[in-house]
Amino acid sequence: MKIAKFLATLAAGALVALPAFAVELKIGLQDDADVLDPAQSRTFVGRIVYTALCDKLVDVTPQLQFVPQLATAWKWSADGKELTMTLRQGVKFHDETPFNAQAVVDDIQRNMTMPESRRKSELSSVAKVEATGEYEVKFTLKAPDVTLLAQLSDRAGMMVSPTAAKAAGAKFGDHPVCSGPFKFVERVQQDRIVLEKFQDYWNKDNIFIDKVTYLPIPDTTVRLANLRSGDLDMIERVAASDVATVKADPKLSYADAVGTGWLGIYANIGNGDRSKNPMGQDKRLRQAFSMAIDREAAMQIVFDGTALAGNQPFAPNSPWFDKDVPVPARDVDKAKALVKAAGFDRVPVEIAVTNDPVTLQTMQIIQSMVAEAGFDVTLKPTEFATLLDAQTAGNYQLSRSDWSGRPDPDGNIQQFVTTGAGLNDSKYSNPQVDKLLQEARQSQDQAVRKQKYDAAEVILNDELPIVYIGHQAWIWAYKKGVTGFVPSPDGMIRLAGVKKSG
Repeated sequence: MKIAKFLATLAAGALVALPAFAVELKIGLQDDADVLDPAQSRTFVGRIVYTALCDKLVDVTPQLQFVPQLATAWKWSADGKELTMTLRQGVKFHDETPFNAQAVVDDIQRNMTMPESRRKSELSSVAKVEATGEYEVKFTLKAPDVTLLAQLSDRAGMMVSPTAAKAAGAKFGDHPVCSGPFKFVERVQQDRIVLEKFQDYWNKDNIFIDKVTYLPIPDTTVRLANLRSGDLDMIERVAASDVATVKADPKLSYADAVGTGWLGIYANIGNGDRSKNPMGQDKRLRQAFSMAIDREAAMQIVFDGTALAGNQPFAPNSPWFDKDVPVPARDVDKAKALVKAAGFDRVPVEIAVTNDPVTLQTMQIIQSMVAEAGFDVTLKPTEFATLLDAQTAGNYQLSRSDWSGRPDPDGNIQQFVTTGAGLNDSKYSNPQVDKLLQEARQSQDQAVRKQKYDAAEVILNDELPIVYIGHQAWIWAYKKGVTGFVPSPDGMIRLAGVKKSG
């Protein structure tokens, strides 16, 4: 009897510990996230997880407008060298550490100084950050930088608990502590990331999900099958070839948004010993490789017309696209002539590629196209986080990778091609490009900025540290019982207002 009574008491306690009718949302991701530390990470899916886990100073609307999140207001000084922010009061981190101006100062300084931080180039214009009140912070810049607000709307502006960050150091990602609507529960690499609702969240009345589980499933077919069988509630990056299937399924809803990012092929130009190969050292071969690609055909075949062919970090429908450097038509004869001028008949090329079906299909098509111009391509499939690690270490010749896009044009170009920038895995360096992109950062005149980006594009399309191939739309599918989701060009899954029934 005592044992039965004990078990009954234990069961009752367990019931009390869980929310009544707890609502779990299972989201299928195309990749697994890398380290869950906003200072160190670089994956797109990591940003999706952060949208639930880590609030930012500034958020972005579907119209790509900057709006308050942890900062409720901001203003620039007349000379553009000071940004003062008023902060939201009554906010706590998941470990109960209070959010205030000093927490912002600690976070920004961590991003700027931690050896492992990838946010340094994004905050390189900041001379100092200081608390000018309990809930007011001031950024003083070395020179005007209109892109800072955009940086603070992304990982550089994600606030983590200074208490936890100080205690964990570079291992913060093992158990991240932020201030978003959901707090970290567990992570199993390549299997799942689990978050649960933070009961002290400042906007908790607009959060209707109790638990979120992110499941990396690289195969788009398997991901959709899991959604249709009921094992998932939502998936991101639906394959374009599956759009008709989703729209025809009465149990599913469909959403899409044209993205601000790009699809590219990195060339290792100066990143270690593996850059010492013909593709890395002779731009004529990179030019020939680019000319041998029929971008329009590749985008049509793989993305069923939902993606745009491209040759710049800005899509052809973007106001920042340089129309004087149009998407090139395929020219195999000219490509062959460049290969021959470089002293080759055939050029062996190894390209690292993620192991998801869409990316593999894209690169198999390109592999076939460039073969006609003299390139013998070997594809090296790998998991996405592993590919990024190899890029960072310079352990690649060419590498196919995407960029999810940012609302300000600077976020789609500067950190990839300026000398020493955090995501410049090619280790490309051109002082003129550095100068032009820095000048674009400093001007508040959109026409002047456009002129600078155009001039940089002329150089980059000649030297090709990255061969851009297109721009895809973000496509989501989810159960009819999931409501309140708003698609956005940044590809994020914001859970405020999202509900699940059935």
